[in-house]
Amino acid sequence: MPTQIPADELSRYADVIVHVGLGLRPGQRLLVRADLQTVDLVRAVARSAYRAGARLVDVLWGDEQLTLVRVQEAPRDSFGEVPAWYPAATAAYLRAGDALLSIYAATPTLLAGQDHEAVSTMLRATAEAARPVTELVQRNASAWAVVSFPTPGWAAQVLPDLPANQRIARLWRAIAVTCRLDTPDPVAAWQAHVADLDARCAYMNAKRYTALRYSAPGTNLSVGLADGHLWAGGGSVSAQGHAFVANLPTEEIFSLPHRARVDGVVRSSRPLNYGGNLIEDFTLTFEAGRVVTLTAARGEEVLRRLVESDEGSARLGEVALVPASSPVARTGMLFANTLYDENAASHLALGSGYRFCVEDGATLSPEEFAAVGGNTSAAHVDFMIGSAQMDIDGMRGDGSVEPVMRAGEWAFTA
Repeated sequence: MPTQIPADELSRYADVIVHVGLGLRPGQRLLVRADLQTVDLVRAVARSAYRAGARLVDVLWGDEQLTLVRVQEAPRDSFGEVPAWYPAATAAYLRAGDALLSIYAATPTLLAGQDHEAVSTMLRATAEAARPVTELVQRNASAWAVVSFPTPGWAAQVLPDLPANQRIARLWRAIAVTCRLDTPDPVAAWQAHVADLDARCAYMNAKRYTALRYSAPGTNLSVGLADGHLWAGGGSVSAQGHAFVANLPTEEIFSLPHRARVDGVVRSSRPLNYGGNLIEDFTLTFEAGRVVTLTAARGEEVLRRLVESDEGSARLGEVALVPASSPVARTGMLFANTLYDENAASHLALGSGYRFCVEDGATLSPEEFAAVGGNTSAAHVDFMIGSAQMDIDGMRGDGSVEPVMRAGEWAFTA
């Protein structure tokens, strides 16, 4: 199907991905992981990467329709099997200091109504096989980035009321605005945005809060922060000292919660797309860091299987702050795509924590990481909790309380 996106706009997006997202350096190789539906963007990224000096652009192609066929037709006892070469190839690139780009554009409801046991087993096995890759990413072993691209299945979920022939173009406009492609100089716009996020991280790091307290309709939650935690956001730096921006778009600053110091109840503010299933209007109740009860208006069994997938999947690995007026939120769209929806609202993540969000995290043994409060899991699943009705306070070690967000907006100037 011919693309509905003008070639010059596609090239502009590819340049932002290569120069801002990946910060690609001459001589680096680039590995792209993408669905067949995103071939136009993959080709544009390859062209931009070679012009930036890449030695090789390689692609690991996927096809979400084959995943659906597998769930429908494969033997019921086969879903724990994972092709070992796929994560091995990805890990090899990261260990060599090469760049990794993942293009995420899944149909949100692809696996809705399918065999829950098969889907859960497949997702759990895939996450476990990818653990070496996850650990390298969480250490920023090399530059990596995640972006999205409009596909028919995704656009149909986001814009069901539009005629089918208008959906891709409309979703593309939202991507262009939230990725700052509509500015005269997108790279300069990203540099200014990253500088603002860096300043907010510096403010939060100077405060050294011991916990954050969340208040909103259906939410009354205390999230302890790991000992020696660090706030990150916007730009990152790889182990080779190269700057990159891991998520396009990004509006968040985030840190490492303490795996054993989370208490209270939290209610989701946006649906979660997990493995092709939508989980909607759900609540999680925590005691001593662990989910002890959960409810969901839709997808409760899928959520339960996620939380029970391993020992760490019932605990938090990330806490992230996003203003309710972010460019993603201002689109007024529910993307059913975590990359976008997490940048419309403050969020938490079940599962593994990022090593770079704690002092000397890259050098800590698994036992030392756990001792400071870090969580380890094959899973890392973000879910959105923020809204214009949410207040967030920072708790100081001396017992004092300071506003961090009010009515979903920053309560401090960085």
